[in-house]
Amino acid sequence: MEKKIVVTGAEGQLGCCVKNITKEYPNLSFTYLNKQLLDVTDLESVLEYFDDNECTHIINAAAYTYVDLAEENQEKAFLINEQGAKNLAIASVIFDIELLHISTDYVFDGNAFEPYTESTLANPINIYGASKLAGEKAIAEIGEKYIILRTSWLYSPFGHNFYLSIKKAIEEKKGLKITTEQIGTPTNAINLAKVLLEFIQKEDKDYGIYHYSDAGQATWYDFAYAIECKTLGKNKGYINPIDNYPTKAKRPLYSVLSNDKIKKVLDINPQPWQDALKEL
Repeated sequence: MEKKIVVTGAEGQLGCCVKNITKEYPNLSFTYLNKQLLDVTDLESVLEYFDDNECTHIINAAAYTYVDLAEENQEKAFLINEQGAKNLAIASVIFDIELLHISTDYVFDGNAFEPYTESTLANPINIYGASKLAGEKAIAEIGEKYIILRTSWLYSPFGHNFYLSIKKAIEEKKGLKITTEQIGTPTNAINLAKVLLEFIQKEDKDYGIYHYSDAGQATWYDFAYAIECKTLGKNKGYINPIDNYPTKAKRPLYSVLSNDKIKKVLDINPQPWQDALKEL
């Protein structure tokens, strides 16, 4: 059976990364939808689309990802991250579609001292994390054939992300102060896109929640310093450490994810984040 994949939120960085690697998967068929083509928050539109268009898999990359703005725009964050996920879960059940949904390390509170597993109790400390957890719960309550894939600190050559912001500032010779307080794992969104397509190609799989990030851990300062060194070929002193950088939304101080489950299921070995950055 031909696998026909619909990618929602296709103009975001993950959607662009999926597009970027599709030539490596000639056996898969892709349709890319932005908000204008499909508003995931409108259930009637969602059901109408999947009634009219044959599909075997949905990659839900549609999300409200502005962590600080979510504190002021709670209704919008939950509309997209919870209701949008719920609507796609409903469609996936009605039309027998496998749903792959992207979630985040920000569902955790950051109080751990070792990588979070899929069974660790989620306890978000900001609105963005709470809205993404609500989306997970909606899918779990409604869905049947679903993969919820939590990831962390995504960056890529596309869209708006930390990597591009730091790279631009460095190229413009702007000095930056970057926090050393938070620890996580920078993850190249191209690697995440490949994992999603590996899941789609796997015939026998256990549905549920999985974690995926690149390997290792870093502070935001470590990541920014590495970007400076890769951009300029050496450290020029534009990136400087600061203990605590004030933000509107609280961030988890520690949000490293355990890859143990997905490594066994997909037989993969996540790339060290430093190598993934070097490749980019």
